[in-house]
Amino acid sequence: ACPLIAVKLNGFACKNPAWVQANDFSFSGLHNPGNTGNPFGSAITPVTVAQIPGLNTLGISMVRIDYAPWGIVAPHYHPRATEIITVIEGSLEVGFVTSNPDNRLISKTLQKGDVFVFPSSQNPGVSTIANVIFGSKPDISTNILAKAFQVDKNIVQQIQRKF
Repeated sequence: ACPLIAVKLNGFACKNPAWVQANDFSFSGLHNPGNTGNPFGSAITPVTVAQIPGLNTLGISMVRIDYAPWGIVAPHYHPRATEIITVIEGSLEVGFVTSNPDNRLISKTLQKGDVFVFPSSQNPGVSTIANVIFGSKPDISTNILAKAFQVDKNIVQQIQRKF
């Protein structure tokens, strides 16, 4: 916790240390599966500074992600964070695309107990979204992109050919 309540860091108010309680450093709920009945077939339960005020300024957060069979999390990036994922049950295809100009897809299928890191850096480069999504080498699966953008996979293939 920060020293003054009037001060905001990362957009969140700091709490006077004299007022800090255990609840400022805990969260209950990751044992509850999320509702995957949506077009992506996934549910994200965040545990960030919004849920645990004591995380403010620590540079750490986590999420629980539940997937229906063939569910996905739409392609995204975290401009100020490194991400690590652990598979608790089942298997999961994961990956990231390197920065321009290579836009190289680094991917792997994880099994129960496996861990994968999505790196960031002090100089993260530029990731032009269209190039990253449609011009990676090798291509991101057309099935994944079609589901992420809610379009027919033939449209995805047409776009990928342009890159």
